[in-house]
Amino acid sequence: MNLKAVIFDVDGTLANTERDGHLPAFNQAFQSANIPWQWSEQLYGELLKVTGGKERMRFFIEQYPDLAGTVTQGMNEARLSQFLLELHQSKTRHYLELMAKGFIPLRTGVKRLINELHDAGVRLTIATTTTNSNITALFKHTIGLDVLDWFEVVAGAEQAPIKKPAPDVYEYVLKQLQLPASACIALEDSTNGLKSAKNANIKTLITTNAYTENENFEQADLVVNHLGEPDKLCQVLSNKFNHITHIDVSELNKLI
Repeated sequence: MNLKAVIFDVDGTLANTERDGHLPAFNQAFQSANIPWQWSEQLYGELLKVTGGKERMRFFIEQYPDLAGTVTQGMNEARLSQFLLELHQSKTRHYLELMAKGFIPLRTGVKRLINELHDAGVRLTIATTTTNSNITALFKHTIGLDVLDWFEVVAGAEQAPIKKPAPDVYEYVLKQLQLPASACIALEDSTNGLKSAKNANIKTLITTNAYTENENFEQADLVVNHLGEPDKLCQVLSNKFNHITHIDVSELNKLI
């Protein structure tokens, strides 16, 4: 079977949005709300084990009480949920401002591969835990909104509220495409993303980043440090396919 569709994750896969966008945006939101929280890169790496911004802040409050302090002390569940919602909305505004300033470029090889897949007639989709507004902002300020129109299915938090590592978002995409999992490849950057795709029986290519390079990707079909360019070779981190110089349509077809 030939490759019919590629399903892209967004944060950490298309761009280093976690390090360059979401982390500073969280800290700016805390500062704007006069909350004495300051997440370091190391701490944020731990918090990334949890998908979803509101869920991540809740995890921080529950698992790091010494750092979280008394900010949410005495809040009942309804008040806490509203507090996290408003704080996350502020964080999103700061994130979009950072994106508009051009602080978050695409990762190596992403633009090239998307263009090659489109030219080859491979169907393009997105399966992520982020919001549609964040997806739109990334394309608007990097590769262009016209390219986002090439993606016939864009599935985010709105389409699949139960987030990765649950397979829901991938199952949603497959249903919309009316394709079997065996005809698709997922591009991910984390173990949560890998588990999500594999739980939907989709073969998965991992592109690691600074936050995920030490995670366990034994179940991945291929692991590289980035997608590469003809003049900027990728490094194969799994024990297979060590001949690869950059990821293109032919290399993805070999995974099917």
